[in-house]
Amino acid sequence: MAGRTAWLALVAVLGAVLVSGQAQAEERTNLLCANNTGDDERINAATAASSPGDEIVLRGTCLIDRTVRLAGDRTYRGLSRSGTVIRQAPGANLDAMLASDSYLDNVPWTGAPVTLRSLTLFADRANNPRARDGLVLRSWQAVVEDVVVRESNRHGIRVTNLSANRTALTTTQVNGRITGSHIAGSGGRGVHVEDTGNAVTDWQLLDNWVEDSGADGIGLDNAAGWLIRGNHVYGVGGVAVWAERLFGSSITDNYLEDFTTSGIRVSVQGEAASTVSGNRVFKANGGSGTFVETRVNYGVGNLAVVGNTIRGNGSGVGLDFRGPNLVVTSTGNLVTGVDTPRRVGPGVSLSAGS
Repeated sequence: MAGRTAWLALVAVLGAVLVSGQAQAEERTNLLCANNTGDDERINAATAASSPGDEIVLRGTCLIDRTVRLAGDRTYRGLSRSGTVIRQAPGANLDAMLASDSYLDNVPWTGAPVTLRSLTLFADRANNPRARDGLVLRSWQAVVEDVVVRESNRHGIRVTNLSANRTALTTTQVNGRITGSHIAGSGGRGVHVEDTGNAVTDWQLLDNWVEDSGADGIGLDNAAGWLIRGNHVYGVGGVAVWAERLFGSSITDNYLEDFTTSGIRVSVQGEAASTVSGNRVFKANGGSGTFVETRVNYGVGNLAVVGNTIRGNGSGVGLDFRGPNLVVTSTGNLVTGVDTPRRVGPGVSLSAGS
């Protein structure tokens, strides 16, 4: 009986230690912001005290005048879009509000996976005229979900192979996902993919809203292997979706309206084939423009342009296929309200497919 009593006491002690340790870990990784400029230090301290696999939960309004460091193998979660708001303090003029650790450390390798979800970044460009980007990602397998980015002075979300001092990656930065997010009022691009090499490939950009960008809505220096699907882009000052270097890429089922210059602008690499399908590309905001335009970078470009719905306001070019050496299947596209439904340049081989 004495042995059993001692064993039960030991179990109770171990349980208490476990509960205490769990409570300490939860206290360390759950942060109620104070809405003052010490919040960035508190968030960064919570990150420094965390362990790989931890979820850092932010609550309330967080006022920052320094960049929040996103460490790899962590999740950063808010309570909701309105329940957690990270605000850039007036006059902070940050290079980035939140950024991957590999970006800040200027190392030549990509950061470990990081997840950000269910919060709002308010960049306050009116009071930060020298600021740059809202969120900067330089981590592979990154996930951004249910995030609002408002009023960035430059780009809302920037995915880049370069660090803060422009050190380029010598590794790849693949397999990320940006989904269900809302990027509004950026001075530059809503989503900007910067790739001076061939590192930022094979991501997914799904079901996002991008509005009122000063430049392009979505712009990719390198769209190789990307899936760009289900996004709603509207009221932008340049191109709705501008995707360079298509290589096994897909741009599908997006709703693009009231752009300035082009709805979809792509360039195609040789050696692979890509798809532009099922997009609704409308322009009711006046002026001319090109709704879908293509060109080839090298080799023979192969592209399927199928089932898109184009609606203009009386002028512009619906489909503009430019070579040289472009093999394009164009079928099932409904093109109305433009003065040139389809323009085919020299060196373009056009068919209805098999």
